[in-house]
Amino acid sequence: MIGAWNAFHFIRPAYLLLIPVAFGLAWMWHRSRDPLRGWRNQIDSDLLDALAHHDGPRSSHWWQRFPAVAWLLTGWTVCVVAIAGPTWQVEANPFAQDAQPLIILMKADETMASAALTTTPLERATLKIADLAEARKGDPLGLVAYSGSAHTVLPPTEDTAVVADMAAEISPAIMPVAGDALDQAITEAGRLINREEGGATLLIIANQASVDPKQVAAAHQAIGSPPIEILSLLPEDSQETASLQAIAKTLGGVRVPLTVDAQDIQSIIQFAERRSTSGIAGQSDRWQESGYWLSPLLAAMVALSFRRERTANEDGS
Repeated sequence: MIGAWNAFHFIRPAYLLLIPVAFGLAWMWHRSRDPLRGWRNQIDSDLLDALAHHDGPRSSHWWQRFPAVAWLLTGWTVCVVAIAGPTWQVEANPFAQDAQPLIILMKADETMASAALTTTPLERATLKIADLAEARKGDPLGLVAYSGSAHTVLPPTEDTAVVADMAAEISPAIMPVAGDALDQAITEAGRLINREEGGATLLIIANQASVDPKQVAAAHQAIGSPPIEILSLLPEDSQETASLQAIAKTLGGVRVPLTVDAQDIQSIIQFAERRSTSGIAGQSDRWQESGYWLSPLLAAMVALSFRRERTANEDGS
């Protein structure tokens, strides 16, 4: 009970300012309705009361002389309090159990097809995407392919097997422009994020980055700076990997080194889950509306006001 009292507040407290405004208007109306207002500044109040003619006992309180106004002000106050949104408990988030999308930005230029090692970076990327699709089965997974231009292959879908199948079909041969347009890929991912509620995490899968980190950072900031991680496909001591590390540092993201087992995939998933949970928690601080509990009181006051009016009419007749 004490905790609820400490948490009590109004969601829209500005509406409470309408209460003193209403009382001020009622007071002004009362003064304008007083037939002796002009005399009160000229004659002593006790003498004025003795000289004034009263048909019966007259109360000095305006709310007793004008019960309809007092009734209206009471109803107005209750209505304003309800609109202001009294609350003391947080509303449960219906999306708290839903995973945010993970959007893969897969590089597909000529350097990804070079066979400096046993397998090409493109082949390693395809295998890792297949592992990721299996590990995130049922959770939204999207795919953007880029080289000198960026293109959406699949928007986030829960059918992750389709993402793995489409990634296996991507090659430099089908990319229309050669180069490294990572900034455009991030912009394209931003368009996909705008379609999703709650944001997304970006995963760059590449062998190197030959684009200016500042240019990439500008694109990242333009889409709201979503969480980002980079899976590097070449050995740790290579210059190419260092270029990806520079991108990760500039974007405030993390770089995940390629592993022969599933450790890299687990790291990617754990990072995405942490960001997803923190993002949803930030959005779920919605306080539960409790003003509707005052609706029965308002309804009863309206019903009683009609009854009072009807009784007054019957007495008058």
